[in-house]
Amino acid sequence: MRNTKLQILVEGAVMAALATVLSFIPIIQMPWGGTVTLLSMLPIVIFSIRRGLKAGFTVSVLYGLIQFTQGAMKGLFGWGLTPGMLIACIFLDYIGAFAVLGIAGIFRKKKFPGWMGGITLAVGLRFLCHFLSGVVIWQSVGELWTGFATDNTFLYSFLYNGAYMLPELILTLAGAAALLKLPQTKKFILLPE
Repeated sequence: MRNTKLQILVEGAVMAALATVLSFIPIIQMPWGGTVTLLSMLPIVIFSIRRGLKAGFTVSVLYGLIQFTQGAMKGLFGWGLTPGMLIACIFLDYIGAFAVLGIAGIFRKKKFPGWMGGITLAVGLRFLCHFLSGVVIWQSVGELWTGFATDNTFLYSFLYNGAYMLPELILTLAGAAALLKLPQTKKFILLPE
């Protein structure tokens, strides 16, 4: 039992580290902001499918904290946000947005359709966190930084966040499908039932 807990802990740490490394590899930098990365969410969602919701949420919260640390190093505290906006940004754009990736394992017993559905739900919830952040925080300062603005706050946030989250979803689903469909990788990823 203790060995299994240690194994889950080590696997989770490796997946969070791998996700972090992949987050540093941009594929597309959007002109308004936001980046499509090289499958940075894939290790977290695969871990959640492999180990279940409790372990998945634990690792995804850890990953959110790592992403927050990266944001802080990129100058998050110098962006001129009010204290309330800063707190909302930390929870919506970092902690919450990455913590929801742990839900990817919710349909794991439904096999491949459930795995793809769980990943879609997880990335959709991440998009929702960023969308809410765009509505609540970034519309007020977005034009200053991105040169993109509209009078419709909801449209602004939808377009801004959708421009990079949709490609992220497609790439994550494709990566997961490749890993979970191929017998050579599937047997290493999924636990025996």
